[in-house]
Amino acid sequence: MSEIVLGVGASHSTLMNTHWDEVDHLPGAHRFRDGLAEARRLVDAARPDAVVVIGSNHFRGFFLDLMPAFTVGVGEVNGAGEAGTPGGPLPVDTVLARRMVDGLVGAGFDPAFSLRLTVDHGITHGLQYLVPDLDVPIVPVVVNMFAPPLPSLRRCQVLGAAIGEAIRSDGDGKRVAVIASGGLSHRLPWPKWYDALSDDDRFLVEAWLNGRDSWSEYEVRRRRIIRAAEPDVDPEFDAWFLDLLARGDLDPVTAMSDAELTDRAGNGAQEIRSWIAMAAAVGPATGRTLAYAPIDAWLTGMGVAALHPRTTTRQETRP
Repeated sequence: MSEIVLGVGASHSTLMNTHWDEVDHLPGAHRFRDGLAEARRLVDAARPDAVVVIGSNHFRGFFLDLMPAFTVGVGEVNGAGEAGTPGGPLPVDTVLARRMVDGLVGAGFDPAFSLRLTVDHGITHGLQYLVPDLDVPIVPVVVNMFAPPLPSLRRCQVLGAAIGEAIRSDGDGKRVAVIASGGLSHRLPWPKWYDALSDDDRFLVEAWLNGRDSWSEYEVRRRRIIRAAEPDVDPEFDAWFLDLLARGDLDPVTAMSDAELTDRAGNGAQEIRSWIAMAAAVGPATGRTLAYAPIDAWLTGMGVAALHPRTTTRQETRP
């Protein structure tokens, strides 16, 4: 049977690709980038045959005309390529992907699947920095984290456990790493789709609804709206979450409602769903934070963490 050899959680910001010069003087930005480099070395040392990457959609691959809670790419997967992130075809482990879908159905989920999936930086940013050569096939799992109603935090924890079980029971003897992309605390100037009040709100909802064949046409104004937002980062929440992750006890955070999480850590913190699912997939593990820095210029608390499964020794993860 296959085994999960490593779990990694990493925050993302496309501004790291496009506006690094604005933060080059900040030690925190360098700590985060160095943390990504350390995580990349861990992924390399784990020698995965496949990488399951769990992340969000920023309305470049999914839109309000159809918004599944969970989607697995089982065929062709293409990166949107926005803001210097990987674009075009990505390598996919279609056999593992299909078996994961079957396993999720058997566990009581009703996942959507796609034979032609477009993913944005919610998936590709983590790949760009953790699997930069893109020479390992992936299985993308896209979770709705921005268009309410969202799957609950607890539901995402159960999803992760089901993903882990599906991987371990596939019978192929693969080494699999699980990457979570997104978070930590941040607040985006995104309206609820049913409560668009300002001109910018209405513009964004229009982009989210009508952008399936033209999302790039909305990018200039969309990016201006985001860049104009005031930072709202909560380092105390981020430290609390990273400590829970390292200790292997995420129940205190999964007990939170969406409203409680948004009030405390911002609507962008809903992306911790990917970290929660990753941790549940990995199972009992030794966790540690590789880097953390609140970076106001990126509007986000930027963290990197690694989970080493307790059933896998460090010797086994070396080349």
